[in-house]
Amino acid sequence: MGLRISGKGQQSHRMVIFFAVFILTTLLILYGSNNTSDGVYIPFHVAISHAVKTADLRKLAGRDGYLPVFGNKSMNLHCRNCALVTSSSHVLGSRAGDEIDRTECVIRMNDAPTSGYETDVGNRTTLRVVAHSSVFRVMRRPNEYMRRTDYNSTIIFWGPPNKIWKDAKGTLFRLIQRIGMTYSNLSFFSISPNKMRKFDNLFSRETGRDRQKSHSWLSTGWFTMVIAIEICDNIKVYGMVPPNYCGRKPGSKKMPYHYYKPRESDECTTYLQNENNRRGHHHRFITEKQVFARWAKLYNITFTSPKWGDTSCTAEKQTSTAD
Repeated sequence: MGLRISGKGQQSHRMVIFFAVFILTTLLILYGSNNTSDGVYIPFHVAISHAVKTADLRKLAGRDGYLPVFGNKSMNLHCRNCALVTSSSHVLGSRAGDEIDRTECVIRMNDAPTSGYETDVGNRTTLRVVAHSSVFRVMRRPNEYMRRTDYNSTIIFWGPPNKIWKDAKGTLFRLIQRIGMTYSNLSFFSISPNKMRKFDNLFSRETGRDRQKSHSWLSTGWFTMVIAIEICDNIKVYGMVPPNYCGRKPGSKKMPYHYYKPRESDECTTYLQNENNRRGHHHRFITEKQVFARWAKLYNITFTSPKWGDTSCTAEKQTSTAD
């Protein structure tokens, strides 16, 4: 009789353990499922437990990393003061055009035009940074992008080496080379494969995440900011929102992603969708702005339209937003 009771006790004990393990496993599966399907993508810096080692970007600057598209020109642009004009619709209504045009060097991105927007974005262009995906759009309007520039203006193309590097010899490279031959008054450069790797490594070092493994695409804004730091002593950025601007959900006021495409999707919606998406490759705009906030005091960067607050507190604010 005692043995039978002991056996039942052991059986009950096993059942308790079984159900405990079952419940714990179920909870872990549900938790993991929620995190992978529709959980909020926490900006990269939040996941970093170690101190971030910010590199000296000006020491990383290498003229050999910018290869002439045609001829033997060298990339030797240097400016005391730069206006970095973003493509954001936040520049509209700023009436900053005159101030921008008075700046020694004016930097623009991709196919952002000046025609019709001079009051807000100015008219001059000293440097334009163009992604491989925007080359054809830029080429379709040569009067806008090739002639409405400063004398001896510079255009830098970036993209995968197998698309823009001379060894690729594809349609895109031939088009870029033809541009360099046609507009000899401008200086055209492409970023070398070695320097492209440096941009990737910089992202990993500043965020603690490998770009490729985290399924991230670097934005033209990332390339432009790093290049601006390399060539400018002081940078004033027009139209870039701070990293905590959009919060968890898009605000009530809709702002087109580009100032020259009024029917385009809302900027905050675009930022949050890219930041939160874990499938496929996406730009991590908010994460990049976290890094820019860290760089602001190191490299004399200020932001306007909208004006940023204390950049030293930005990461802390974003952390509380993401929690």
